[in-house]
Amino acid sequence: MSDQDPVFDAVTVTLNPAIDRTTTISNFTAGAVNRVEQERVTPAGKGVNVASALADYGRYVAVTGFLGRENSALFEALFTQKKIEDRFVRLSGQTRAGIKIVDPVRQQTTDINFPGLAPAPADLHALRLRLAAVDSKWFVITGSLPPGVDATVYRDIVLELKARGCKVVLDTSGKALFHAIAAAPNIIKPNNHELSALAGKSFQGETEVIEIAKQLLTRGIELVVVSMGKNGACFVTTTAVVVARPPEIEVKSTVGAGDAMVAGIVAAKLRGLSLIKCARLATAFSLDALTRIESGITSPAAVESLTDRVTIEEWVQ
Repeated sequence: MSDQDPVFDAVTVTLNPAIDRTTTISNFTAGAVNRVEQERVTPAGKGVNVASALADYGRYVAVTGFLGRENSALFEALFTQKKIEDRFVRLSGQTRAGIKIVDPVRQQTTDINFPGLAPAPADLHALRLRLAAVDSKWFVITGSLPPGVDATVYRDIVLELKARGCKVVLDTSGKALFHAIAAAPNIIKPNNHELSALAGKSFQGETEVIEIAKQLLTRGIELVVVSMGKNGACFVTTTAVVVARPPEIEVKSTVGAGDAMVAGIVAAKLRGLSLIKCARLATAFSLDALTRIESGITSPAAVESLTDRVTIEEWVQ
């Protein structure tokens, strides 16, 4: 890297982005005729959503991963609008679609996800070169894997980034999460269902969730954040356990709320906040996302105003 290369606050990695067609249908019923009240078509993918929220918070962010050339214009417009640096590797074909049916009455979201483009070995090599050429302390690796990509790819990327002295946040699931944990990413953010799948058992309560999180810390992970939907999130380190409880709010869409929480964690780390303040800010990011159909956050001020409404419980170690 040359002296002229920019240093980014964070870089997000999205191997399997999507263009979301979000439809709003009150009282959505499978097997029946449903009337669409509103539709939005937006560029998405977990890392794209994280970058969008961080950019709205005033952070200088780069994005990389794989995009289809044939429908990249939506993504490029978003990146230009939010001053996000585009380092995506372009593939032949179209970025996959994702259909999200938002039911504001039942406060439910139904996801219908299509398969993504399959990158060739040369594309994966090109991605590694992009990662090697971008300068940041923080990298966020998120989302599902494209077809044909080995489940160990996130592990390998985490190892390469940590060898450079970078901090890595991981938000994925299944085999990709299982293998990547061996590389000890600095922070992981599974939800309670993903953590249950990782542990191979269901949980009876938060005490078990926290115990599994503590076991993961013995693998070299510094912070485990377990999101639990309306019940809040557990923030677990080797020295402290904090549970953040959100207030009751009117939910417009749950789409991107977990990604917003990841963005809030990174934003807190960039500010050097304590665990309690990190839990407040990350939860506030997520709360703001729940009140929106669009990706990103409303504004830094809107997020900060929500932090005082988050209830914090400190667990005795």
